[in-house]
Amino acid sequence: MFTVYASTPENMQPGDVADYARRAEAMGFDGLNVPDAIHDGLLLSALALNATRRIKVGTGVLVAFARSPMVTALAAWDLQRMSGGRFELGLGTQIKSNIEDRYSSRWTKPMPQMRDYIGALRAIFHSFQTAEPLDYHSDNYRFTRLQPFFNPGPIESEPPPIYIGAVGPLMTKLAGSDADGMITHPTNTPPAYLEQVTLPRLVAGAEKAGKNPADTRLILGNLVATGRDVKAVEKAREKQRELLGFLYSTPAYWPSLELFGWQDRGEKLREMTRSGDWSAMKEVVDDEMLDTFVPSGSYDEIAGMIKQRYSGIPGAIVNFPIPADPADDAAAAQAIATLKG
Repeated sequence: MFTVYASTPENMQPGDVADYARRAEAMGFDGLNVPDAIHDGLLLSALALNATRRIKVGTGVLVAFARSPMVTALAAWDLQRMSGGRFELGLGTQIKSNIEDRYSSRWTKPMPQMRDYIGALRAIFHSFQTAEPLDYHSDNYRFTRLQPFFNPGPIESEPPPIYIGAVGPLMTKLAGSDADGMITHPTNTPPAYLEQVTLPRLVAGAEKAGKNPADTRLILGNLVATGRDVKAVEKAREKQRELLGFLYSTPAYWPSLELFGWQDRGEKLREMTRSGDWSAMKEVVDDEMLDTFVPSGSYDEIAGMIKQRYSGIPGAIVNFPIPADPADDAAAAQAIATLKG
């Protein structure tokens, strides 16, 4: 039995999010993750939560370092209040060049900064809930002032859970020690990588902090190629092939390639980006590599494939694509029901 989340396309306009979220809820999804890339993730979350009544809505993932923890805490608190406890705060670091040059924000060492960011959020949430004075000090943040006028006050639900997107060893251990859960990246979601690399790091982080590792939720950013028939599945496979070619041009994502003996492909893809050979990058991702990262099958087949694929990952929350054509919603809904059953 799996919990099943959907994701909102990064290029979806804010005006379309409410209908998309209602559609996800009607199909039986348990949750919806919204991006923070082209449009503001907190705004998208508000639109999705306001349009639904049952599903969880989370940021997958919010660019943390571009925002003060206080700014994030206020928005997350309001979203948790308005939704009756259905908001999930997923945080990510992004990369140094984006933080400094796109957002004009400060970049230090990402793991310690994220650790301090989470600590600040929890301190702020505590002051919101209890009205106790805010007094948080760390290497990266200092919060000592929260006048009663600016305190939004307590909520009936628990504070928003905090998840972090993680790839490397330090951030993965931090997810186990300091966060409520981890959101994987498509490149570190194959079962072999989860079992051999990710889960041991999560367990190590949790145990070091004196936590039960089973309490750390794992939201999988897995890729899936599915559709109504063979032609539709093949089209979805090619889309994911292109995506993997693009993703693996980034060295930060190469650890999973190393596990499978394909690091040379990452190096080749990186050179192709430097030469501007974008259209040919998908050719580096052969069928063996594609099958390792992307389960593929029709709506009648795919639920069984995903169940088998992640059967050794207890408590995982799997990602499943909403059909491009609403005419396929009923077939996809049946696959979702099978995954949850």
